[in-house]
Amino acid sequence: MRCISNKRKFNIQRKIILVNLQIGSVMKMSIKWKDGVSFLGEAESGHSVLMDGAPEIGGKNLGLRPMEMVLMGAGGCTALDVVMILKRGRQEIVDCMVDIEAERATEEPKIFTRIHYHFILTGNNLKPEKVERAINLSAEKYCSASIMLGKTAIISHDYEILGDSPSC
Repeated sequence: MRCISNKRKFNIQRKIILVNLQIGSVMKMSIKWKDGVSFLGEAESGHSVLMDGAPEIGGKNLGLRPMEMVLMGAGGCTALDVVMILKRGRQEIVDCMVDIEAERATEEPKIFTRIHYHFILTGNNLKPEKVERAINLSAEKYCSASIMLGKTAIISHDYEILGDSPSC
């Protein structure tokens, strides 16, 4: 019997994954430890964000928790998709808000186990069937963040359409 170290096993598994996926663009960023449990994330787009741990683990409440950022990123991703799809469908959308509620596992790793998106859309004569189609396309085809989270979490969504937008 041949013994393969954990490092070697990981490399073999990684190669298998890379062979099975079509590799797209590469995203790069860096995370720099600032103090205690605070970290500054800097993306190649030039934007940065401060992350901090909860006070009970030594954080100073200076920034978002990393898992809050994951959920916020998924919410931004799906909201962007829905707005773009509705605009392409010639819907007069003037506002989009997504309220998100998520549950996490009680034991480590505390992954998301359930995520619910509630879309609140405002526009002129938004058609419910077009709103549903946009949300479904985002959930099933376009929102990489939600689709990735959907590998471990049950994701649901609903929406409400508010009346015509007030005139400016």
